[in-house]
Amino acid sequence: MSAGSRLRLLSPLAVDAALPDGIDGAMVLGELRFGEQCVVEASFPCLRVRVPTLAPAKPWRALWLSDRVLDEGRHGRVHYRHDGELMFGVVSIDEAECVGEVSASALQQAAELAYREVFAALEHVGFPHLLRVWNYMPRINEIEHGVERYRSFNIGRQDAFAACGRASIGPVPAASALGVREGALEVGFFAGRQPLVAVENPRQVSAYHYPEDYGPRSPTFSRAAVSRCAAQELLFISGTASIVGHQTLHPGDVAAQMRETLMNVDAVLAEAARIAPSLGTARAGLAWLGYVRDPVDLPTVRAQMSCAMGDEAQVCYVQADVCRADLLVEVEASGGHPVQGGKA
Repeated sequence: MSAGSRLRLLSPLAVDAALPDGIDGAMVLGELRFGEQCVVEASFPCLRVRVPTLAPAKPWRALWLSDRVLDEGRHGRVHYRHDGELMFGVVSIDEAECVGEVSASALQQAAELAYREVFAALEHVGFPHLLRVWNYMPRINEIEHGVERYRSFNIGRQDAFAACGRASIGPVPAASALGVREGALEVGFFAGRQPLVAVENPRQVSAYHYPEDYGPRSPTFSRAAVSRCAAQELLFISGTASIVGHQTLHPGDVAAQMRETLMNVDAVLAEAARIAPSLGTARAGLAWLGYVRDPVDLPTVRAQMSCAMGDEAQVCYVQADVCRADLLVEVEASGGHPVQGGKA
């Protein structure tokens, strides 16, 4: 690890592989594990993402490592580890448990419950600031009771923010929300002791200000978040797609959507560089994750990424449904930390 660095990302690895030499479970702050049939048998917090993996083709894992002594625990349904300044946690809610309230869908109830559990854990452990959240839910674009499931999720998420006294605009966490085929609502997160610095995109309306065309409640996330810790500044870029203003551009054209998506990432990076110049947020220095709706589009998406960044970029791809039915691809990224593990 470089001098002064505290957090690093190890990605990707085969899901059934032992940890590399020099790495043991006591160093793992948390894990994101990708694969349709992946089985979680981890002693540390692990977010299971049930999606087909595209590149690498086999199931893989992203491990967040800290060089500090880790404290582990459970509060309610949340499993967490922290190193004194950063906390990683996971919570899983089965919608089958959430059928009591007739006026709210099961997913809406599950989302509210998941976020209430997260906020309760943060208060209990003493990490008040939610920095970055991953949300994975089945059938995200399906219509239930006349409402798209993603929009139901947004209602539940915002209800939890309000119930727990959390702001739903302004300095809200970076986030991604993707669709999987089946399973529970899976939520993973980073939290900190210091407030985040929210980053917005001047090319886009802030998600929390979307008009009612996109549902009765707006999504609750920032385009990116900067976390300032004692020894490290981290950048978490939210799920980013081909949206300008609040509208989807280039429906049906995955190449054009990918180009527009990268322009949005560049706009976010420019804002982040203005806010935190020391981050060094060049495209090539980021760890990327790409979500592709249709696997046949993977070569086109990879060609656009390669054209923009060269062949050395750290990018992994999975098949997942994006939060709008007319979006074909989405990317997210993180920076400010060393990345190990090789290219996809």
